Amino acid sequence: MRGVPLGTTRRAVLRNTAFIAMAGMSASACGVFSTEPDGGGNGNRAIGLLLPDDATNRYEAFDRPLIEAGIAELCEDCEVTHGHATDVDRQKQQFVDMLGRGVDVIILDPVDAAATGPWVEEAAAEGVPIVAYGRLAEGDIDAYVSHDARAVGRLQGRALLDALGDEAPGARVMMINGPSSDPGADLIEAGAREVLDPVVEIVHEQGIEGGDPALAEEAVASAVRSLGTDGFDAVLAADDALAGGVVAALRDAGVEDLPVGGGDADPAGLQRIVSGEQTHTIHRPPAPRAAIAAGIAVRLLDGEDFSDLAPDRVDGTTTEGVPGALLEPVPVTADNIRETVIADGFRTVEEICTPGFADECAEAGLGG
Repeated sequence: MRGVPLGTTRRAVLRNTAFIAMAGMSASACGVFSTEPDGGGNGNRAIGLLLPDDATNRYEAFDRPLIEAGIAELCEDCEVTHGHATDVDRQKQQFVDMLGRGVDVIILDPVDAAATGPWVEEAAAEGVPIVAYGRLAEGDIDAYVSHDARAVGRLQGRALLDALGDEAPGARVMMINGPSSDPGADLIEAGAREVLDPVVEIVHEQGIEGGDPALAEEAVASAVRSLGTDGFDAVLAADDALAGGVVAALRDAGVEDLPVGGGDADPAGLQRIVSGEQTHTIHRPPAPRAAIAAGIAVRLLDGEDFSDLAPDRVDGTTTEGVPGALLEPVPVTADNIRETVIADGFRTVEEICTPGFADECAEAGLGG
């Protein structure tokens, strides 16, 4: 973990030197660079925001506007430079470009956390602090803001046991995990197994690269052929996108009335919950997470202490004792959708209760 940002003069010298070196290494792979310094020379301070794309548009709908609004409220002379990417090379190019433009702090949610070490070290050489957001980026980051991934897994495991009820002891469970490139996926799995291992038997477990629902569907279809349609009693998926693939595979195999768990409170996942095809999801409210990330970024920019915003300590694969804010997630079932994801504005009744789910929503108390 680094200390507060370096002074402006030293940072500017380091930035120009390190950016030239990094640009030279990356030009052939990543295309055109922008070397325009300091956000165009308008005198404003610059905060970079790099987010991955996802299938649900969550980042553009929630995280980005919430972070930008938080920064604007705390820093009148700050500008936010934003980039989003679906692949590592594109995000690396965006990171390089931001350094070249002279950003002062970067908030980074990596596409592949394992790939970020060299980028973060280049930023450290320039005195540009990095706030890891969502996924714990490798390298000498200054802070980490996320929901507690291990707690997510524990809640998923408990919700699955609740869904199994009296049949939980000795139940045969299939686990469909997230991609190996996401450190959070390992923590979610570990948290779930803390709860499940003493009670159930894991009969099949598989990570899905890229978190691709189509690959999850293929994996579950193959597992069903191997185990048989009566060879398992429940399926736990790391998130709702994967749960969608799970449900599709089970539907095609003629498997019904089986507990299926997910995460992230996606609209499609919530629709499956009200229709009975999925038992639960996990809500990670974006507003507090975004507000804390914005606050830490501005304080780093000002060289101020942010320990009250990051009271936890997180160990990554390359850095130990990173100041962090690990927020508590919220389990969601058909019984508490209105009191959770709807009450805090994350989802709306209209978003969930489309015409095809009108009857199910009415039964769940979401109509009207």
